Amino acid sequence: MKKIVVAILITGALVACGKSEKKEVSTTPKVEARDMKGLKITYYNSDSLKVYFEFLKREEAIVTKKQKAFQSEVQRRTKEYQNYIVRNNEKLQNGLLSENEQVQIQQNAQRMEGELMQYQQNEGARLENETMKKLEAISKKIESLGKKFCEQNNIDIMLINGPGGQINYINGSMDVTKEFAAYLNQNQAEIDKDLKK
Repeated sequence: MKKIVVAILITGALVACGKSEKKEVSTTPKVEARDMKGLKITYYNSDSLKVYFEFLKREEAIVTKKQKAFQSEVQRRTKEYQNYIVRNNEKLQNGLLSENEQVQIQQNAQRMEGELMQYQQNEGARLENETMKKLEAISKKIESLGKKFCEQNNIDIMLINGPGGQINYINGSMDVTKEFAAYLNQNQAEIDKDLKK
């Protein structure tokens, strides 16, 4: 019995020693207060930039043209496939097709449908990929030129305002959309050169 009491006392002592006080760690960041006098903050509207920035308008027009051409080709191929089906259904209903011709028409219809689906998937994916790469390159260039624009005009912060953005309200006197678009248009040659690499 003494052994049991000693074991309980030792266990109790070990548990008590194992408990240590947890120190609370401060989560408040140590940031120096800075004088905000003279801080220059501006913004540009992303939608308006599409109106004033000539290169962006041109590139969007090219993408739109390619998308319309893709849609037209899909519609053309779909109509061709549907017409083939209708023509041959009429022949079938009128008893003008042999069994071999019916099998051949069914195989041709399946081939046409497969080619249409493959074209939609492959060409659609290629077009989407090309568009995403182009938009990413343009965005990087706008970001790079935005930094230069801010440095040249002593702007401390330039925000982007647009639908679904994080800015709820900003005073219109801080809007530099037109000026920034004019700056981008002046640097058009640099943008063209960089994007053609």
